[in-house]
Amino acid sequence: MDVEKIFHMKGGHDETSYSKNCSLQKKASDMMKHITMEAIQEVYINTTPEILNIADLGCSSGRNSLSMISDLYHAVEDAHRKTPTHGGPTSTTTTAKVAKVLTVSVYLNDLPTNDFNSIFRALPEFFLKEEGSMIQKQGHFRPSLFIAASPGSFYGPIFPPNFLHFIYSSYSLHWLSKVPPGIYDDYGKSMNKGNIYICESSNPCIIEAYVEQFREDFSGFLQLRSKELTMGGRMVLVFLGRETPNHIDRGNSFLWELLARSFSILISKGQVEEEKLNSYDVHFYAPSKEEIEEEVKKQGSFKMVNLEMFQIEREVDNGGISYGFAVASTVRAIQESMIKHHFGEEILDSLFHTYAQLVDEEISKQDIRPITFLLNLSKI
Repeated sequence: MDVEKIFHMKGGHDETSYSKNCSLQKKASDMMKHITMEAIQEVYINTTPEILNIADLGCSSGRNSLSMISDLYHAVEDAHRKTPTHGGPTSTTTTAKVAKVLTVSVYLNDLPTNDFNSIFRALPEFFLKEEGSMIQKQGHFRPSLFIAASPGSFYGPIFPPNFLHFIYSSYSLHWLSKVPPGIYDDYGKSMNKGNIYICESSNPCIIEAYVEQFREDFSGFLQLRSKELTMGGRMVLVFLGRETPNHIDRGNSFLWELLARSFSILISKGQVEEEKLNSYDVHFYAPSKEEIEEEVKKQGSFKMVNLEMFQIEREVDNGGISYGFAVASTVRAIQESMIKHHFGEEILDSLFHTYAQLVDEEISKQDIRPITFLLNLSKI
């Protein structure tokens, strides 16, 4: 499958859309928001550009995109007001009058198949809520805010050299550029039969293939972004990972294993052909802390400010919705485009109903611990 042409979050605003099923990602972003906001304020204070260029890589189409733009804008606005040369508390009246007015430009990036239109349709209401740009408030002018889209894979070049000051990416970099070619034999058949990701029954060559693809993709990503960022520019990257060097855990790999089991149950019911499952693999990789650190050091363009590991706690009271149903709804919104293309649309409801049940059964036995990393990098 051509990932760039097929893969995208479920667009629109219906009950199975990403827009309606991205609360887990929003909760994670909120947990780490203080780090992100501090990072962009430091970039602004250290560079004080007239135009601050920000990119959100893998922006998707849900409400999280505009929510993050608002947070970043207000963080920059706050830093702008407190900077003496821009009319802050310690500046003179004369300096405040001649201070340059800051412009914030935000570029939303995702694959061309992303539902950018849903974001654009929400912009009038968004700007109205933000009171527009250049509105005088408490004796200060607010920075102008402009929003644009830059479609394309972030595993390729997106922006001109030395153009960006800040890059943010949330829950995107665990997606590889493609399914690792090394998992296929000489006849083009997957050697990971019955599975869709690394699991206990996977041959060691499967793990090696995924590791190699991660290294190639992540190193290339860092190299490209180093060219697009100005000196002193920053990146805050949020993505899934794993807690230990072991690839098999009760975290993200286990959730993929449960989805593979769900397919197997549908095969036993005659709803899915076994060959279809044997030829389906995901372009995903959950790196460890050590792997991330190694690739950043090896690539050499960035200083690691910090690398934080988070676990998103389960909500005990989730409005009457089980944890399994919440996870299944999120995974469906993310994976539907790929599954629909490979297996057909008719299995979706049955597949994710089964998946929700399996997740709930497993969580009742032992906790599932999906891990999230926040990587804060500064260009050197």
